[in-house]
Amino acid sequence: MGLDRCDEWALAQFGHTPAMARVHGVIGMGGDQLLDHLLGDDRDHTDDEAITAAHQALFARLWPSLRAFDGAAELLRQLNRRGWTITLASSASGRDLEVMRRVLDADDVIDHAASADDVKAGKPAPDLVHAALAKSDAEPEQALFVGDTPWDVQAAAQAKVACVAVLSGGFGEADLRAAGALEVHRDVGDLLAHLDGSALADPARHTGLDR
Repeated sequence: MGLDRCDEWALAQFGHTPAMARVHGVIGMGGDQLLDHLLGDDRDHTDDEAITAAHQALFARLWPSLRAFDGAAELLRQLNRRGWTITLASSASGRDLEVMRRVLDADDVIDHAASADDVKAGKPAPDLVHAALAKSDAEPEQALFVGDTPWDVQAAAQAKVACVAVLSGGFGEADLRAAGALEVHRDVGDLLAHLDGSALADPARHTGLDR
């Protein structure tokens, strides 16, 4: 069971059965935006909190099977050594993000974290990126966002932050580039292997969206 199945089953508990392709297409959105996109913003909002709670309960069943992407922790350590401040920014709840941090096992180089608990509107709204910038005490032109969905890229762009993308979110390179991704890599391992040629190579050389 993946995130899309969690969403599908949570929605089905309340009588909503959008096509699986539509559910997959909103993976990476904040929960509020996801429901608006799938059910319409003119819907009866009575069940929204219960649907979100059902999703969280289903996702909690996945905790024992969560695994970090190959190269993810080493990528963060490389970025730390190169002088980047590392701030996680996730649409997950604070509780889920804590679990994912334990799986990632890189807290020795993670400086800050922002979750859905820190914002009013989820991606593609820029709130989460703004929260990450505030926690990092950074200006948009000093930052780079790494994401794997068009919603990540769009949220970063609305916050005036460039985004380096990877294909692990199930979206194609064309979708990520159309959303405005500065670079697209196969996965975090591929990004790590090509770090010297990336915008992430050196924070001192990064010049923001106009690079």
